[in-house]
Amino acid sequence: MENNVIEKKMIISSSPHLLKRETTRNIMWLVILCLLPATFFGFFAFGFKSILIVISSIITSLFTEAIILKIRKKRISIDDGSAFLTGLLVGLNMPPTVPLYIPIISSVFAIGLVKHAFGGLGENWANPAIAARVFALFAWTKKMTFWAEPFSGNFIADSISSASGTDAVSAATPLKIVKSAIMEGTASQNILTGKIITITDYFKSIFTGPMDILNTKADVSYFDLFFGLNKAGCIGEISVFLLLVGALLLMSKKIVTLDIPVAYIGTVIFLAWIFGGLQFGKWFFQGDFLFHILTGGLALGAFFMATDMVTTPITIKGRIIFGIGCGIITMLVRFLGGLPEGVSLSILFMNMLTPAIDRFMKIKPMGFIKKQEV
Repeated sequence: MENNVIEKKMIISSSPHLLKRETTRNIMWLVILCLLPATFFGFFAFGFKSILIVISSIITSLFTEAIILKIRKKRISIDDGSAFLTGLLVGLNMPPTVPLYIPIISSVFAIGLVKHAFGGLGENWANPAIAARVFALFAWTKKMTFWAEPFSGNFIADSISSASGTDAVSAATPLKIVKSAIMEGTASQNILTGKIITITDYFKSIFTGPMDILNTKADVSYFDLFFGLNKAGCIGEISVFLLLVGALLLMSKKIVTLDIPVAYIGTVIFLAWIFGGLQFGKWFFQGDFLFHILTGGLALGAFFMATDMVTTPITIKGRIIFGIGCGIITMLVRFLGGLPEGVSLSILFMNMLTPAIDRFMKIKPMGFIKKQEV
């Protein structure tokens, strides 16, 4: 009788746990496809050096993945897109002026130490590209905070001649310009003055401060910030519009859900609106929240890195907490930190808290009955 019994064992596998037909491979390549518009725009804005940075990141990631899989005596599956996506994100999170050894070493760090040191795909404790970005930021702070002015010359001739990064036209990101003005104590000299009497006066008071400071350096509008014109930054983060186009495609395919991005960006808007005006001599609820959602790496981080299936909580409530936490830490760094931007740090920190969030946000088993006191 025992010989005829077929044992059915429960198979426990690492995340992501997909309840639909899409495979991990299909998802990875779809995310890559959705990042291509912002990637090519970054190439066009920053020239040949930015292409070298992204390509070197991707090649290094693929090469490192293949070597480690070979050492671990596992099937070399670089065609699943995971290493390619990691390399692409590492490159897109780099300033267009960094020496090539920085994205190369960062890609080795992402694949070798963050991903495979903990078991490989599905076992990593943090988003590899985010961890690599933070590693590079603290290892080479000066080089990781030196920016180039976009569209500063002829794409072919000038960008090839400046491939070493030494001839790049230096610029500062919008967040850096505003942070410097605040630290120098000149921020409050540029805001709209006068009493708030009407609703129109109130909205005028909101949308002053950061934009006034930017316009003392260059003629910059919200339109420029949204589309990535006249805006320094990392290679893949400058066009919020193209990042949203890619994100909408991912959401239409239900690869990305709205819980984390909405919680993240909503928290940024809320905190910027309440406290953002204090830095410019205004009062509570007079902060320019639009400036904060159109600058820095918020769009790239909220839609393409904070939503990583492996390193985010499994429950909806948990993901909302994750997004709120990212928003709080981002704004703490922007308001109080020495660095102008905190997106990467916030996502990395919340990645580390994901196991704790999952522990306290458990899913009740089907048919669970709460024990009643006698």
